[in-house]
Formats: sequence, structure tokens, C-alpha cells
Amino acid sequence: MAREIFETKRKALKINLTPEFYGAFAEIGAGQEVARNFFEAGAASGTIAKTMSAYDMAYSDAIYGVEESGRYVSRTRLTKMLNHEFELLNERLTGHKYDHRQFFAFANTVTTLNYNKTNEPHGWIGIRFQHEPHSETNDIIIHVRLLDSDANLQQKVLGILGVNLVFGAYFYRNDIQTLIESLVDNLAEGSVEIDLVKVKGPAFENVNERLINLYLIAKGFSKAAIFKPDGKAAQIKEYLYKKDIIILRTKYRQKSLPNFDLFNLAVEQFKKNEGVDPNNIVVLIEVLMGNVLEEENTISNEDLEYFAKRAEELCATGNNIMVSNFRRNNHLAEFVKSFRTKHVGIATNVSNLKNIFNSENYSKKEYTNELLSYISGMFSQDVKLYAYPYLDKKNNEIITTQNLTVSEEAKPLFDFLIKNKYIVDIENYDERFVKTV
Repeated sequence: MAREIFETKRKALKINLTPEFYGAFAEIGAGQEVARNFFEAGAASGTIAKTMSAYDMAYSDAIYGVEESGRYVSRTRLTKMLNHEFELLNERLTGHKYDHRQFFAFANTVTTLNYNKTNEPHGWIGIRFQHEPHSETNDIIIHVRLLDSDANLQQKVLGILGVNLVFGAYFYRNDIQTLIESLVDNLAEGSVEIDLVKVKGPAFENVNERLINLYLIAKGFSKAAIFKPDGKAAQIKEYLYKKDIIILRTKYRQKSLPNFDLFNLAVEQFKKNEGVDPNNIVVLIEVLMGNVLEEENTISNEDLEYFAKRAEELCATGNNIMVSNFRRNNHLAEFVKSFRTKHVGIATNVSNLKNIFNSENYSKKEYTNELLSYISGMFSQDVKLYAYPYLDKKNNEIITTQNLTVSEEAKPLFDFLIKNKYIVDIENYDERFVKTV
């Protein structure tokens, strides 16, 4: 049966009329939009013990401590806020009156669009809560990107998101998929991107963190998820910001492990060609979800479990793993470069170049648009393609960019990219590691 979606004010009122769920709101950087929704709904005394906004940095530092990194819109800041506010609840709200309460502390640290529209609006939002009176605490932490082009609209989105998170923490805590889906209730499509969810605590002891972050992609809330070698999800911008990155693309349902022999050559060639600092490089193995989304328009729980298992297997090889919905190299390149990365290399099989440089499957006008879109998105911002060879079994021939057949009308552009080293063949490979495609 379809879930009933309550309007934001009604959600806030339902929480306000649930006296056992009681807590504090702390919001910095974008006003007190979440608390305001609960006040406007009425009966707020049933939910709110305290609200605050330490807007001035000196006040914020005095309460939560100084951020050594200088970044106040960060997960570390949010965690300090949750720690401080929840401890105060337990210190100050004691006695028989509070014995039946499930305390919570809600916090956010968010930057909306500045006056000159030169920043990237984003934020961290979280809630720490008890699922039973006096129980151990549980955390839900999300990172969001605010996509509206107006600061007032972004503040409104923030207020709705916060109500959805508080509501979900109480009413949907036992159904993590519904909780995630409910985060965008009453929000316009394209107003927000949720690119990380982290949960912990006894209420979520059976929740697979990889699975819930993959669910964000499947529902269209995010374009990609990154998992570190320990299997834990990372916030993409923080992880990739100003890094040198090389990515190996792999296919859905690829039965074998990636061709690490050729990829390792690509990594070394990337380091040498770009002169990158080894300490600044991030090596990513990508698992592509996009083709499944396009073909089936949805992803089953079985598919999600496969992606989660695949990510776990690849993390076990000691690599960073990215699951994404990018079918095309240029879409991946545009996404990665949006995080102000330095040099980017994408390693892929030469066979994957056949389609884009082959006009047979397109009308003439369509092909021109596709090709130019690919080239401008792929190579305009210091991105290089490292192409590893494949074995043409029919002719028993190893195919590289030097003998790849491309359409006559695309060949001058293809030759330009090869000559100027936008597309680079992987060198010094061992023919034993070249596989049939």
C-alpha cells in the first residue's frame, strides 16, 4: 500500500503532539528554518525544549569549540553540535517529569547562496535520538546540496528537510528505505541533492550503510556514492576536493575482478604524465549503475544488494569504490571536475570508444550533437582518457587507439585527441593480460 505523505506543517504538528519525543534544535549558518516550522505548526511545547542559533562565529566557538580546519559547514562541526546539545538535555532535564521521554538533539550547519552567487550552497543535517526512554543514542547524518538559484528558496528547502528528518527518525526508524524516501517529501524535484547518509546506533544495527547510500542513487537523490577501503561511505566533495584522481570504469554484473594489471599501468602512467604528488592521488574503481537505471527505469532490492556486495568485494582489494549512474565518460568527467579536482584520468577499454567515434547508430545531425557534447564535456577541464587494449578474437588482433576503426567523419577529431594526448594508450602492457571483449 502506498505511503501517505503528510504536508510539512502536519508532520511538524504530529511530532509536536507526540510528547515522548522531546529535544533541542541548534542551527547555524542559515537561520532557524527547521525550528520555525515546529513553532508555526502549534503545540511546539510538546516537542521543543530549546532552540538556538549561534550565528556569530565567536559565540559558536565558545559553545562548540574552534574548528581547526576553519570549515564550519562540516561534519565535524555538526558532530560537535549534536554532542553538546544532547549532553545538555541529559544534564538539565532530569526527574520524574522526563522519565518517559525519548530525547533528541537536531542540528544543522548550512551555507545558502551568497549575495554574489559565488559559493556552493550545501550543508550537514543530523539528529541524535533515543528510540526508547533512557536508551543508547542513534544518529542519522545527511549531507545535502541545495540546488535552487535563490537563497530564500534554499532556506525553505532546509526547513522542510529538517522536519522530514525529525519525522522520519520517530515514525520511520524501523524502515530505513521509507525514512530515506521521506526526506524529500514536499520538495520540488531538482531542489536538493542528498549525497550521503550515515546512521549508527542500536536502532540501525541491521542497516547496511553501503546499501542505503546506493539507494540514494537508485531513487535519483544522488548521482554517485564513494566507499573507502574500509567499506564506509565518504562525502564525495570532501574526499575528492583538489585531488588528483584516476578512475577505472567497470560494468554492472561483471563477474570477474577488474583488470588490475592494466589499470596499475594506467595509474603509474598517470602519475608520471601529470607529475602528481603520490600523497594527493585518489584511485577509484567505479561500478556503473546507470545502464540498469536507463534500461529498467528502476532498481530492485536484489540489484541494490548486488551493488552493495560488489562494492564490499572491491573495497576488500584495498581500493576506493565509486558506484555511479553515469553511462557516458563525459558525464563522469563533468561530475568529478565540479569538485575542483586537479588532474583527472579515466581508464577504460578501447572498445568503449567504438560507439562514440562510430556514426552507424545515429542520424547525421544526432551524431554531430552527441560527438561534440562528448568532446566538450570530457576534455575541456584537464581530463585524459587512458585506453587499455582488447583482443579482437575474430581476427586474433590486439586493438589499441592506433588501429581502432572509427567513422570517416569522426577520424580527424579522433586523430586530434590522440595527437594532443587527450586520449592515451596504456604503454608497456603484457599481452597475457589483454582480454577479449
